[in-house]
Amino acid sequence: MKIIAMIPARYEASRFPGKLMKDLAGKPVIIHTYESALKTNLFDEVYVVTDSDVIYSELKKIGGKVIMSKKEHDCGSDRIAEAIQDMEVDVVINVQGDEPFIDEVSLSKLIKVFKKDTEKKIDLASLKVEMKEEKEIQNPNNVKVITDENNFAIYFSRAVIPYPREEEVKVSYYKHKGVYAFRKQALLDFYVTPITPLESIEKIEAIRYLEVGKKIKMIETTIDSIGIDTPEDLTKAIKKMKNV
Repeated sequence: MKIIAMIPARYEASRFPGKLMKDLAGKPVIIHTYESALKTNLFDEVYVVTDSDVIYSELKKIGGKVIMSKKEHDCGSDRIAEAIQDMEVDVVINVQGDEPFIDEVSLSKLIKVFKKDTEKKIDLASLKVEMKEEKEIQNPNNVKVITDENNFAIYFSRAVIPYPREEEVKVSYYKHKGVYAFRKQALLDFYVTPITPLESIEKIEAIRYLEVGKKIKMIETTIDSIGIDTPEDLTKAIKKMKNV
């Protein structure tokens, strides 16, 4: 089984433009993410796929594997799908470019899903982490996920789900971490499927899979990383990097 990591790297992020090239302890954020993926030693190959000449050049400077997108894309999965169409791969791990602290333990759990799935019934897998703080739960930048009894995703939202109608009922809230694992064909199927209505409303690409009937296996992890969506997140990341 050939397993690769793909890191989609769009320069003009809507909430924090140019965030992947922001300085983090002497290196751009995207370089930290690329090097973190390499250090796990979990992948046959690691690539960055980008629409940016600046990001492309930065990866080339360090001898990194980088692919320039041929088209404009609305989401990372589309960007990756274009890049892997002619590659001989079995499983593709989408590592978000703005998560430089992604960890080996969580990635290992995703890969294990596919190695155990000998009948190839699982098309996608992704990660969730429990949120405890009210501020994190209410933050629309944190995508929430609810699952069924077998840990397959029911829905993703920027809103608080499930809604706690009765305060005395204990509720656990889970954040969707920006890491996906795909079988190659599932990703190519996604690429030729138009943006779906709920995906368009929430601006969450995982919803497209649910709307067309795909199942996403959610794997719980206790290790939460810092996704850099805002300048405040970058400040947190700088502090974390100093303590590593």
